[in-house]
Amino acid sequence: MTQTPGTPGPLPTSAAPAEAGADPDDLPVPPRVEITYCTQCRWLLRAAWIAQELLTTFGTRLGEVALVPGTGGVFTVRIGDDLVWDRSEQKGFPEIPALKQLVRDRAAPGMSLGHTDRSAAAAAGTAPGTAGPSES
Repeated sequence: MTQTPGTPGPLPTSAAPAEAGADPDDLPVPPRVEITYCTQCRWLLRAAWIAQELLTTFGTRLGEVALVPGTGGVFTVRIGDDLVWDRSEQKGFPEIPALKQLVRDRAAPGMSLGHTDRSAAAAAGTAPGTAGPSES
């Protein structure tokens, strides 16, 4: 079969070796993140920004990031059924590095967050990847 110059050939199909021939029901389902925000407070932009940060950082490690409108000053972040952040309990909005660490610990435990991990380790007085100061 010859291909006419300038026309694309068939698209290559690719499957990861571990997934080739695997039953789709046996593959792990990436977690769903749900950000509920107050529409009365006009927190949609904050929720969208946080969603964008999580999607940029975690990519396909997250199955979905949903924005859920609410009222009454609500601002929560959930991963599945697990409440990760509640503005009323934590008395404010999450800092992005802290929220990324909370999400990472649940959705991608082995993933490095680079400078975020190094900053947290420096603040705790430990090297990244080590336990905290030993108690004697």
